[in-house]
Amino acid sequence: MRFQLPRSSKNWLSILGVTIALVSLLLILFLWMVSISSKSNGSYLGLITYIILPGILILGLFLIPVGMLKNKKKTREEAWPKIDLNDSPHRNAFFIFITGSIILIFLSAMGSYQAFHMTESVEFCGELCHEVMNPEFIAYQNSPHARVACVECHVGSGADWYVRSKLSGVYQVYSVLFNKYPKPIDTPIQNLRPAREICERCHWPQKFYSQKLDNRIYFLADEHNSAWRIQLVLKTGSALSAHKLSEGIHWHINPDIKVEYLTSDKKRQDIPWVRTIDARTSDTLVYIADEVENMEEIQATAPIRTMDCIDCHNRPSHNFKAPSAFINHAFQEGKIASDLPRFKSLAMEICEEDYKDASSALSEIRKRINQFYKNNYPNQSQAKIDKAVRSFQEVYSKNIFPEMKVRWNVHVNNIGHLNNKGCFRCHDGLHVTESGETISNDCVTCHNINLQGKAENPEYAVFGKSLEFKHPVDIDEEWKETLCSECHTGLSP
Repeated sequence: MRFQLPRSSKNWLSILGVTIALVSLLLILFLWMVSISSKSNGSYLGLITYIILPGILILGLFLIPVGMLKNKKKTREEAWPKIDLNDSPHRNAFFIFITGSIILIFLSAMGSYQAFHMTESVEFCGELCHEVMNPEFIAYQNSPHARVACVECHVGSGADWYVRSKLSGVYQVYSVLFNKYPKPIDTPIQNLRPAREICERCHWPQKFYSQKLDNRIYFLADEHNSAWRIQLVLKTGSALSAHKLSEGIHWHINPDIKVEYLTSDKKRQDIPWVRTIDARTSDTLVYIADEVENMEEIQATAPIRTMDCIDCHNRPSHNFKAPSAFINHAFQEGKIASDLPRFKSLAMEICEEDYKDASSALSEIRKRINQFYKNNYPNQSQAKIDKAVRSFQEVYSKNIFPEMKVRWNVHVNNIGHLNNKGCFRCHDGLHVTESGETISNDCVTCHNINLQGKAENPEYAVFGKSLEFKHPVDIDEEWKETLCSECHTGLSP
């Protein structure tokens, strides 16, 4: 007996839909086999296998009933289909539909699961929109959170934030496809999930840390790249861990203390109003910065924000280091010989320039360094110069991205206070209460200096005491009267 289908299925639109669906299904199966047999499952392969091709398959399936309905209208048959299992064509169509539906549901379940994991992967977030996300992806790979998946921080747990992130992603896809994204891309700090719901799943406040010893070596921009050493006791917590968060830098997240502030800019770099509330005593202090002309307008329009981890640790996984920092680090690692004369100052000059793209920047680095030593120090080892060039190009590529206009002074890091306001957004000595109390800017509030000075002959503090800060370059008392970031732009030691 000949296999038959209803007459309404015999039209070009339905046949086209069947063809599209079958070809898409075969391609999905083929690419799925490629992905499981391949050691590397790329984000583009996953995008095609689990999102694009299933969409085309559904389109093909949709065309089948559309063609049948159009054909019914053309032949003036009844609009609604009849199901008569005693009729061979109807029976064939019915069993094809049931079998196909079961297979489709099974494949959809598998595909949806794979699509979910693919869209949650680090490769999807960082590599799919390569040029757009490349700066953040490179910085993330060189961060302390390089083994933490992007979605762990940017989405977190719960269906509501998952849905919100995917809806936001639709606009991001549109922006990339039609070149609507800005350069550089702003950090959406207003839309980030509260840090207490994300960061504190690992960095929980009940795990208290005492003080931390921090050794640093800075290389000056002079003839000999002179090394200047400083050792700090960072008061991240109390002197004794048993004292918990009663003092130290992390006092700001003490569960018994609530710190609130108002900011006059979107990046939260200007903070003219601060309030602290002690939950145990109900003591409330309000600090207002001097010489703020529009304070009333700020208080009326700006939302009050409760301080959390992200207000200081605002670049925990995407920190773009300043040239002074990444060149210092390269000197310390031995990747660049510190006895190459004036290399620090030359590197700072190169980084100050804006380049069209990364290729132009890397080419200029090689050209200028080789030309500089040829003209000024012709007896320097070429092998040492070549190694310095390669190392400089490497660290430059991890921190400065000309195509996206991303550099250290675009996405500032609020930890510390050297190259930007950071701590001094509040701890500037200018935030005062009505009774005259100030938010201190005294160095020993956050750290003690154990030793400082030239690397070969530093000055040591008496145990338990702090040295007074000494600027590596003699600027008299000016360092006491100005913010570090007014001089240190990232292009100086």
